[in-house]
Amino acid sequence: MSQVAATINGVSFTGPIEDNQWLLDFLRDDLNLHGAKRSCDVQVCGACTVLVDGRPVSSCCFLAVDIDGSQVETIEGVVGTDFYEEVANEFMKYAAVQCGFCTPGFVLTLKSLRGAPELIDEGDLRRCLRGNLCRCTGYRAILDAAMKVLDLS
Repeated sequence: MSQVAATINGVSFTGPIEDNQWLLDFLRDDLNLHGAKRSCDVQVCGACTVLVDGRPVSSCCFLAVDIDGSQVETIEGVVGTDFYEEVANEFMKYAAVQCGFCTPGFVLTLKSLRGAPELIDEGDLRRCLRGNLCRCTGYRAILDAAMKVLDLS
């Protein structure tokens, strides 16, 4: 058990965390933040994506104790922001959501990409989103919406 201090969705957290607990389990089981989903458990699908210090991480394979001193943002912390509203509007406009299981991971990944100078075109976007899988939409709608959100189109 380790003592950890972090900011999670803008709220300070200080407390014990099991040394071998995954961040996904800590967020879902201990903090009741269920937006990050369990799917592959091997950093392939992006359903468990959260931001740690602004960078997307697969919370299914990221130790919770490693958030010590960090800022963590989950989809629950993004909902209601201007960025979220913009993404939601574009995803609806382009029909980029079907079941919604993967959507939180896409939203957080897109948030991390906003303003990234190396992001120039659709090819760059495809490379940046390769860790987010969608089993419903076929990606074209997601790419079109993401291009709009990131001002690439």
